[in-house]
Amino acid sequence: MGYIKSAVLDETGFVVLDSYGKEIDPKEWLDIEYVDWKSSGDTRFAPLASAKGEIECNGFWNHTPPRTDKDGVWIPAQTDLAPTLTERAQEPGANVGRCRIIELQPNSYADALYNLHQDDNNRLNPDGTGWVVRGFFNLTDDKNSYFVLRENRTDPSIEYRVALPAGAQLIVDTQRLWHAVHHDGTEPRYCLITSWESGPELDAYIEKYHGVKTAPQFEVAQDVLDAGQAEQTRRDAARAAYYAAKGKAEVQAMSEA
Repeated sequence: MGYIKSAVLDETGFVVLDSYGKEIDPKEWLDIEYVDWKSSGDTRFAPLASAKGEIECNGFWNHTPPRTDKDGVWIPAQTDLAPTLTERAQEPGANVGRCRIIELQPNSYADALYNLHQDDNNRLNPDGTGWVVRGFFNLTDDKNSYFVLRENRTDPSIEYRVALPAGAQLIVDTQRLWHAVHHDGTEPRYCLITSWESGPELDAYIEKYHGVKTAPQFEVAQDVLDAGQAEQTRRDAARAAYYAAKGKAEVQAMSEA
């Protein structure tokens, strides 16, 4: 049967929506409770909706009973402090799973490449239902920062770099695309991330905000791109060597037991 997906995401795996032009009080993301949760860098997360309405960020399949990333339970202690952000997450009318604000500390382009990852959005998602994608709403004005999106983690031939000023909005099939953010700044970056179920509601939302399948490439000097790629390769090799050595040591220890 297959999943219900948004056709507009077929080509590139993401869409860029109209920028959000209204001001939001920073208290909505600064005065709520964060938990330590690492994802592609030095991060913390403030959940607005979770599996059981608790202030935690675990995948819904890690709870009892396990389930897919849908039907998130809103957390009044958080949403009362962030009413505009809650409204933005609910605006499409699509089913919401996890919804949280990410706090990302400054990093390098090489860090972003090393931390490229795919999300596990659709574990336990029943066939014939909507495919889960993620919406990103940038809250801080990070004019020198950008989203890095790749079809293949180690292949720079298809790399999209999307600018992240305040109000930037993307919807990404993050289970398909490898993704991370290069945050070039001195203060943390904040962004609202919402898991949405694909379907007619989300399609209408994308159309309402004039979703386009790509965006002007954030320009980066070629020497920076080359150095970042080389550093990703070096770190990957070092990690592989570490785990290979660790595996040999464990095998040796078992043989000597």
